[in-house]
Amino acid sequence: MSIPRWTFLANHAHVLVCIDRDPTVTMRDIAEQVGITERAVQRIVAELVAGGYVDRRREGRRNVYAINRDRPLRHPLESSTSVAALLNLIDT
Repeated sequence: MSIPRWTFLANHAHVLVCIDRDPTVTMRDIAEQVGITERAVQRIVAELVAGGYVDRRREGRRNVYAINRDRPLRHPLESSTSVAALLNLIDT
């Protein structure tokens, strides 16, 4: 029996999980963990920053990320759930 290739979470959530687990994670490491290209990670992180879900700051030569955990999820079906609730569910 083959394992389906689809997952319950989109890549945006996967990237958030990686950042939550390590706020100093590199784009390369996220790409490896999620299974997407570095370019796709860069686009997703830029969208998360633009949407107010992630803050990014420089420390030396590295970026350090902070997730705005109180933000609601974007889809109308999920909008009553916070980013924190999603991340807490995944990391339990």
